[in-house]
Amino acid sequence: MTRIRIKWPKGELIAQLADTPTAKAVVAALPAKSRANTWGEEVYFTLAADVELERDAREVVDPGAVCFWVQGGSLALPYGPTPVSRGDECRLVTRVNVLGKLEGDPRALASVRDGDAIEVTLA
Repeated sequence: MTRIRIKWPKGELIAQLADTPTAKAVVAALPAKSRANTWGEEVYFTLAADVELERDAREVVDPGAVCFWVQGGSLALPYGPTPVSRGDECRLVTRVNVLGKLEGDPRALASVRDGDAIEVTLA
């Protein structure tokens, strides 16, 4: 299983990636640097990976899921409700490809601020 490190000024998390076409495209795009965006309890940032929406793409995911938002060309890391959630669910704005899961507490992402530098590397 491939592991990646997602680092920002106030922290970092390791993610385990499954063996999916999207995960392979993300790994091929590393190392990558971007700027964080926040949307409710979700962090997302652009990542130059050329991917298609996968058959099992979904809108509602578990906290800590590592997702790729195809329409936005971004890695999306939800850790709680977003503005479109119903209750406590992690609902993204559109269907996303789920390519892995964060290790540790995904709520560490709460320290990410809009515009923070994000660095993604192989772990």
